[in-house]
Amino acid sequence: MRAGALALAGVCGLGGSAFADTIKVGIIGPFSGPFALQGKNFQAGAEAWLAQNGKTVAGHDIELVYRDLPTANPQQARALAQELIVRDKVQYLGGVYFTPDAMAITPLLKQGNVPLVIFNAATSAIMTSSPLAVRTSFTLSQTTTPLGKAAVERGVKKFVSVVTDYGPGVDAEAAFKKAITAAGGEVVESIRMPLNTTEFSPIMQRVRDAGAEGVFAFLPSGPPTLGFVKAFSDTGLKKAGVKLFAPGDLTQESDLPALGEAADGLITSFHYAVSHDSEINKRFVAAADKAIGAPDLLSFPAVGAYDGMFVIAKMIAATGGKQDAEKAVEAVKGLAWESPRGPVKIDPETRHITQTIYLREVAKDAQGRWINKEIASVPDQKDSGLTK
Repeated sequence: MRAGALALAGVCGLGGSAFADTIKVGIIGPFSGPFALQGKNFQAGAEAWLAQNGKTVAGHDIELVYRDLPTANPQQARALAQELIVRDKVQYLGGVYFTPDAMAITPLLKQGNVPLVIFNAATSAIMTSSPLAVRTSFTLSQTTTPLGKAAVERGVKKFVSVVTDYGPGVDAEAAFKKAITAAGGEVVESIRMPLNTTEFSPIMQRVRDAGAEGVFAFLPSGPPTLGFVKAFSDTGLKKAGVKLFAPGDLTQESDLPALGEAADGLITSFHYAVSHDSEINKRFVAAADKAIGAPDLLSFPAVGAYDGMFVIAKMIAATGGKQDAEKAVEAVKGLAWESPRGPVKIDPETRHITQTIYLREVAKDAQGRWINKEIASVPDQKDSGLTK
C-alpha cells in the first residue's frame, strides 16, 4: 500500500509540470506476443507521421516512448501508464489496443495532467470514463451499423450473432441487432465467447443447428479472427450458402494472404482499407510500409496511430509545449482533417471520431492480391453506442 500511495502521489505531483524542450509521448501497445502485429502497426503509423511531418512541433522535439502490453491486462496497463507518467514524465499517452486496458488507464489522466489519444480500443463507453480521452480509431457500433441494411439487401435476414464477450463485442452485438431489426431481419441466437477462445468448431455447429442464413461475427483482430474465418469455411458453412458478415476486424489485410479463398466474397464494413484509393493514402501506405518493414504487414491500427500523432501535434501547438491536458483536449474538439481513410472530425461533444464507414468485399485486385475492395460508403458516421 505504501508503494502504491507514493506512486499515486507522484502522478498527482505532475499537475504543475511546465515547459519542456523535448515532449515525450508514451505509446502503450502489444509489441510482443500473439497481437504483436497490432503493436507494430501502432509504431509504423506513428513513425510514418513523424517521417512525413518532422519530429519538431512548435519548436519542441517529440520523443516516442513505447511500452509493451502483450495481451489484455488492465492491472499491467495501469502500471505501465503510471510508469510513463511518473518516471518517464510523458506529456501525452497514446495507443491501447484492448478496451479493458483503456478503462484501467483513464482514472490516471486527470491526476497526471495527461491526455490519452486512443489508437484502437473500440468500446463507446471509454469516452465517458474521462474527459481527457480522445479517439482517433473507431467504435464497434459505428463500424457495425451499416451491415444490417447491407445484409438484408443481399437477401439474408435470419442471423446468429457470434461475438467475443467483452466491451467491443457487446457493443457490436447490440449495434447489429438494432440494425438488422430495423432493416427487417432478425437475430435468432446470440453467442458470446471468452476472449481466449481458439476452438470454433462447436460454435459453427450451433450456427448450423440454428438454421441461420447468415452469421454476424466480431472478434479482436489477430489469431482469433484468422482462426474464426478459417473455421467458418472448413466446417462447410460457407459451402452450404451461409453468409458471413462482420466489421473489418475479421479481414485485416495482413491476414488476407493466409485466408485466401476462405474469405473470398466476405462482406465487411469498416473505417479503413489499405487499398483505399486516395493520394494521401498512397503516401501514407508508402511511409508506413517503410516503417513496418514489409508491405504485407500493414493493417488498420496504423491509421489510428498516424491520425493520433496528428491530433497530438495539434495539442502540442495549442499548449505551446506546456503540460495542460484540459487545454490540449479542448483545442482538438471539432478538429477536422483529411485522413488516409477519408475526411474525419473529432466530435466536440463526445470526443469520438466522425468518419466515413465503407462497405467492403474481399476480392482480388488487378495484380491478383487479396484486398478489402470498397463497394459503397456511408459518410459522416458518428458513434451510435454512447450512453450518457
